[in-house]
Parts: sequence; C-alpha cells; structure tokens
Amino acid sequence: MLPYLKLIKINNLLIIVLAQLCIKYGLFEPFNIAITLNGFGISLLLIATASIGAAGNIIIEIYDQENSGPKNLLYGAISEKSANRLFIIFNVIGVLIGFYLANLIQRPGFAALFILISGVFYIYASYLKELIVIKNIIPALLIALSLIVVGIFDLLPAITEKNKESQSVIFAIIMDYSIFAFMIVVLREILKDCINIDRDHNIGIRTIPIILGKNRATKIIGLLTLLPIISVVYYIYTYLFSNSKAVLFVLFFIIAPLLYFMISSFSTSTTKHLIRLRLVSKLILIIASFSLFLYQFVLI
Repeated sequence: MLPYLKLIKINNLLIIVLAQLCIKYGLFEPFNIAITLNGFGISLLLIATASIGAAGNIIIEIYDQENSGPKNLLYGAISEKSANRLFIIFNVIGVLIGFYLANLIQRPGFAALFILISGVFYIYASYLKELIVIKNIIPALLIALSLIVVGIFDLLPAITEKNKESQSVIFAIIMDYSIFAFMIVVLREILKDCINIDRDHNIGIRTIPIILGKNRATKIIGLLTLLPIISVVYYIYTYLFSNSKAVLFVLFFIIAPLLYFMISSFSTSTTKHLIRLRLVSKLILIIASFSLFLYQFVLI
C-alpha cells in the first residue's frame, strides 16, 4: 500500500484537500454566504480534484521512469503497466465526477475544467517538464487552480445581483490565497530541482540548478521568497491591521517561517537542509490554509 501512496503523492494531495476544506468551512460557512454545494457536493469536488491530482502525479512518475533508462518497478513494487492503469482509473473518476457536479449546479461547461487540468498534467509530464522555468510554473498553476475551483463550483453559480458584492469579496480572498500558494509551490519546485540535480543531469533534463548551479539556484530561491513575504506584509497592513490577534498569528506562523526559509536558502545548499526547507514550505501552506478561519473574526 505504501508504494501506491507514494506514487500518487498522498501528502501533497492531503494538503490540497485541507486547503479546500478550509475554504469551504473556514471562509464560506461562517459568513453564511450563498453557496451551491452541500456536504455531499463538496465531498465529490474533493474526490474529483484529488483524483485528477493523483492521475497527474502518476503520469509524471511514469515519464520520469522512462527517462531514467532501464525499466524498474516504480517505488520497488509497481509495474509501469499497473501505474498506467491507475492513471486511467483516476482520470476517469475525476472527469466523470466533474461532469456530474457541473450538471448538478447547472453549469455543464464547468466540466471542461477537469478535462483541461487532466490534459495539462499529461502535456506537462510528456513535454513541458523538460522546459526550464515552465516546469516549475505549471505545477504551481495547477495547485492554485485547485483552490480556485472551489469558488468556481460553489460560489459563482450562487451569485445574484443582491449578493454580488459579498460574493466578490470572498472570491477575491480565494484568489489572493491561490496566488500565495502559487508563489510557495514555485519555490518548492525549484527546491525539488536542487535536491534532484544529479538525477536530472543524468537523464538530460535542464533545470535552473543545472543551468546556474545549485548554489546560485538556492540564492534565487531566497530572493524569490521576498515576493510572498512582501505580499503577506501588504495583506496584514491592508486587511488585518485592526485585529492584533490575527496580525500576531500571521507574523509568528507565516512571516517567521518565510524569513527562516529565505535566510536558510542563502546560507546552505546541502541536500539534507534543502529537504528540510521543502518540509517548511509544506508547513507554510498548511498554516496558511488554517488562517482562513481568522476571517470570521476580522471581517464580521
């Protein structure tokens, strides 16, 4: 079972599901805004996005295996044939549920979103993954879209002229968090390239660390970390400044880890430390998700 969980990157999928649940129950429910999906509907949305994400992770692993030369079992236990079968199964589950949800909310065109994401994963694994910079941006865009999709399916169909203003405010918050997640995942993807520099070099993939060197790449990570830090500071000043508890939460649990992440990126490039920084980036995403529960105390 463990090899299969590693294959679908269960940890990353759980972070996405957690963020989606925090949007639903930390942002939507406390404000009693008009929504479209009940508990069953949001559960289906979580399953659909997790299934598409799992399929995407599988196809990436399959292509990595093919590029690495001799055909070995993925994670020592899963054949390429079995992995391909799982890729198809997860895609079918995600797309079919997407079609059902789109028709459930009377927006059949929304089903195309799941087909699009599935297609982008396949193109990314087979071609885009070998393009420098693009290979770091695409996964981040897909993660951001997995958050936006909650607003698309749950908020947009319920918008009327009367509630347009309040719905727009909530959707704007989702967009802000999606942008933040995008920036953090870009940093994490470059970190992953630094960790896998030897493997990528052997299979001929051009990455930022291979082109510029690992030391320069980690310094670029440190510089890029300024973007989410500046964004969060601006967010505190604009939206949270009147609530001291919210400000302290963000300073201690988001800004402080980001500062540690940035300083550490400048000071080391050892694989062990980079793996630790990747874990820090995941913790930042998790804490940012829980921070959505703060808005009921800030905006109400």
